[in-house]
Amino acid sequence: MNKTTVSAFLLSIAAFITPYISHAQRIKGSDTVLPLTQELSEVFAEDRPDAGITVTGGGSGVGISALMEGTTDIAMTSRRIKFSEKMKLVQAGHEVREYIVAYDALAVIVHPSNPVSNLTREQLEGIFRGKITNWKEVGGNDAKIVVYSRETSSGTYEFFKESVLQNRNYMAGVLSMPATGAVIQSVSQTKGAIGYVGLAYLNPAVKAVGISYTADGACALPSTETAMDGSYPVVRPLYYYYDKKMEKIVAPYINFIESPEGQSIILESGFIPKRSEK
Repeated sequence: MNKTTVSAFLLSIAAFITPYISHAQRIKGSDTVLPLTQELSEVFAEDRPDAGITVTGGGSGVGISALMEGTTDIAMTSRRIKFSEKMKLVQAGHEVREYIVAYDALAVIVHPSNPVSNLTREQLEGIFRGKITNWKEVGGNDAKIVVYSRETSSGTYEFFKESVLQNRNYMAGVLSMPATGAVIQSVSQTKGAIGYVGLAYLNPAVKAVGISYTADGACALPSTETAMDGSYPVVRPLYYYYDKKMEKIVAPYINFIESPEGQSIILESGFIPKRSEK
């Protein structure tokens, strides 16, 4: 066996055993889960110098793909894994574990100058499917509605389609944004704009509208309180996915999330902790 062959063999062995001997973890995926995971991982690592965690975004679909390719240890997603993705992971030799990190209220946002304060699910469906094109149709000014969405690889895109559009297609002219920050920026700079973002991303540059899913039209604004008491309807679980073989490696981090300190961080970050599950 020549030196090149020996070196290649040793490198392959090292790559195989590294996940089992190292505390370092790579987490990749959903932009919605990204800020929460960054905060949790930073606090977790404060008293654990050997527990380096690298966190990057890119979208839920990107996280799942990275898990398939072995370039991440945990995939963050803002929607449940698809059956087709799960089958591909199984075929690639992965036995996937699912963990709900927290819950998130999905906020519908408009420009701060927009007088519209409440929308029903049916009105939102009409807007995002291109059936309602002017704000005056929903009680606003005579102005064209500019619709912003996340890109198709985003779990937020998938959840909004499922929950608000009831699995019907978005309008052909929807403006797809690569990240949540881009949605915020675009809506804040466009007077006729509408979009959607995770609750933790809300800031004064945009205005959240109240939403109603009920026949009586009672609307609620997105907040941790309205999400926890059930009055705000657009709430979803946020997930981590990882291979069973990494279970012992990720367990200390998961246990930290489940602890009172971890649950407190979730609430302070604008998400809904699991202990509030109904």
